[in-house]
Amino acid sequence: MEQKSGRPLIHFPGVGMRTVKTVISATLVAVIYGLVNDYTSFEVNPCFACIGAVFGMGNVWKGGLQSGGNRFIGTLIGGLVVIPIYWLTHLSGLPVPEWIWVAVGLFLVLYAHQMFGANGAIQPGAVVFFVVLDTVVPERYISYTIARIIDTGIGVLVSLAINRIWPSPLEAREEAEELEEELEEVLEEIAEESAQ
Repeated sequence: MEQKSGRPLIHFPGVGMRTVKTVISATLVAVIYGLVNDYTSFEVNPCFACIGAVFGMGNVWKGGLQSGGNRFIGTLIGGLVVIPIYWLTHLSGLPVPEWIWVAVGLFLVLYAHQMFGANGAIQPGAVVFFVVLDTVVPERYISYTIARIIDTGIGVLVSLAINRIWPSPLEAREEAEELEEELEEVLEEIAEESAQ
């Protein structure tokens, strides 16, 4: 099969460093969580930590910091907002229609993100808000929300660490160029001071 442009419909790209590092990061997170399950009394689910690992892996460290940071901040804000809204919606017994609490909660999620300048984190925050509000049982809504925030942070941190330890070739070149520029500036300053 070919597209009209003459290129094949399916393209098999090479496997890049980001793909390899993302697989390593998410696998490492899954292994760590498996060890926690096997050797402690805790039962943890690696799902959101692995998702955090994927979001935390950027082409370069700063890109991972931005996308992973947005994922974590969104999860944190959405999680903190949903806990009281969940209680008001499902447990308070107040005679207020659920849609009102949904509107108030979503407004608070959006406003809190804007207040902290975290507009790139709005979508993950809203996802956490709706997932917890509409799918988690009352006995677990607080523990689930806290675990989801922690798990997301762990996944993001693992990817950021891997990206820092194993930088992309582009990032290594950029850092070398920055270091070279700084060295040239220092040498120029020394030469100017020596000339005086």
